[in-house]
Amino acid sequence: MTSRSRLLAWLPALLLAPVLALCSTLVQAEAPADATKALHLLDYIGADYPPTVDAGKVVDEGEYREQQEFSGVLAELLKGLPAHADRAALEQGVQQLRQAIDQRQDGATVARQARQLGARLAVAYEVSQAPVITPDPARGASLYAQNCAVCHGDTGLGDGPAGVGLTPPPANLRSAQRLDQLSLFDLYNTLGLGIEGTEMPSFADQLDERQRWDVAAYIASFTADPQAAKGDKAWNLADLARLTPTEVAASEGAGAVPAFRAQRAQPPQTKRGPAQLLDYTASTLDKSLAAYRAGDHDQAYDLSVAAYLEGFELVESSLDNIDTVARKSTEKALMAYRQSLQDGLPVAQAEQRLAEAKSKLDEAAKLLGSDGLSWSLSYISGLLILLREGLEAILVLAAVLAFLRNTGQQSAIRSVNIGWCLALVAGFATWAVAAYVIDVGGAQRELLEGSTALFASVMVLWLGVWMHDRRHAAAWQDYIKSSLVSGGGRFGFAVLAFFSVYRELFEVILFYETLWLQAGPAGHQAVLAGGATALVLLVGLAWVILRGSAKLPLALFFSINAALLCALSVVFAGHGVKALQEAGVLGTRPVAFFEFDWLGIHADAYSLGAQAVALLAIVFLYGRSRLAEKRRAAAN
Repeated sequence: MTSRSRLLAWLPALLLAPVLALCSTLVQAEAPADATKALHLLDYIGADYPPTVDAGKVVDEGEYREQQEFSGVLAELLKGLPAHADRAALEQGVQQLRQAIDQRQDGATVARQARQLGARLAVAYEVSQAPVITPDPARGASLYAQNCAVCHGDTGLGDGPAGVGLTPPPANLRSAQRLDQLSLFDLYNTLGLGIEGTEMPSFADQLDERQRWDVAAYIASFTADPQAAKGDKAWNLADLARLTPTEVAASEGAGAVPAFRAQRAQPPQTKRGPAQLLDYTASTLDKSLAAYRAGDHDQAYDLSVAAYLEGFELVESSLDNIDTVARKSTEKALMAYRQSLQDGLPVAQAEQRLAEAKSKLDEAAKLLGSDGLSWSLSYISGLLILLREGLEAILVLAAVLAFLRNTGQQSAIRSVNIGWCLALVAGFATWAVAAYVIDVGGAQRELLEGSTALFASVMVLWLGVWMHDRRHAAAWQDYIKSSLVSGGGRFGFAVLAFFSVYRELFEVILFYETLWLQAGPAGHQAVLAGGATALVLLVGLAWVILRGSAKLPLALFFSINAALLCALSVVFAGHGVKALQEAGVLGTRPVAFFEFDWLGIHADAYSLGAQAVALLAIVFLYGRSRLAEKRRAAAN
């Protein structure tokens, strides 16, 4: 078998794998299974037949026999397809293809026949060959490093340490001759199905649909020159996914190939607008339901989580700025469908909840539009993302800094400043690692946010009660000087400052990254202007708190600060549980209650329960403090 076939080949038995139905696109999942298998075989023949015959003579006898066998399997598959007006023509085309192979015709001719038949088959039986969301090779680079480099090597030459001694050896992914015979769709399918008879496994369990497209685009970049992307022609996403450079050379000339290679390796990211993200959510939800029908409840649940985190959540902020009610109702519908899977409800009920969720998604898509955000919406989104996410952190930092300044603790102030500065560094570093080193998906992002929010809830509760306990203590200043100025006290404030900022920063960066793509080049200035306005407002709020606190009596200042921090601990508790629910760690239990997102109040039993626990802790700790005050008063 040639090295090209080691990248793409799979046997008919592999094509029967159920992962095909679960991990393909929505249209593929709905297409007849035999049509999908037949398309894969045609792609295989088109890629691997040409090197087997040269001037009518067989170069590789084993590979040539394999091509003959697969053409026979292909004919049988077409006979089993559902009735269709084009089926007879397709069967005739396959017979002509078999004859061309038997007659040892030129490789380019046979490859062209196979690819043309594949295109007709895909149209007739509605097999999609394009991604829902524009592939991102930057995401693909980190995924390649995690999953592929060990065999194929860091640069794709097939020289990875785990590939030594393998038979056949890992393919050289930098061979232009090989990559020019393959489309992005072919690479995507190889990642999902693996290659029978080799050490190339299926990555369907490790990589979801979107990730496999990202890796395919990154692999395509191995033979592309980025400088050639600005050619005379720009191909649409569907053509970039389904065409091969060889086909482009045949139809448009060899001069067009460098531009095509470059564009398919780096598809225009401006296309990743709200419509694509919501389409991704809808298609992934359909695959989730297909898995649920098949009895794979865990897979169905995981897909429902991915549908929310990698699609809808990324447009939530923009939708919230247009219609908050629509955002909340869509989010509830998605969570209700997910909960039906977790509860093991009958398929009919899950279908009903999915229909409701998709109806809400359609409404959201109409509100957001398809291609991008308007200038005003880009500005408002840029403003509110930072203002909404940064408000709680600013309140905590301003309260702590005001307290330390009013009590003359300059060394502790420096510790707080170091804490939030380190949080900025850590937040941007986490984003960089997630974008370029390892792949951090939506679930990991929400898990990180939820965990830090709950930790911050405990920290600010501790600080609030601590301030309350010392608001009337006669020796409070001596205590501060002996305790807070010490390393342990300063470290505690630095940790609080760090987590208060880091808790939101990573997600803020990701939201801005997504907003940048949704806004498009025309809206980039609006996004920057909105973020700058929010930053000014947050700094102004901090200044007002610091300025106003200096005029308050210390006892009153302590009480206000303590109440504010304790209230924020309740807010953080609600946010933390909600983030864990979005990550799929916790289920949902909707209840009849009002909602206020800015206060972390959500109409859910788990979220409200966490806030109730925080309130009980506040009551208990304040009650204990009150009793201690009475005992001290009685002793005096």
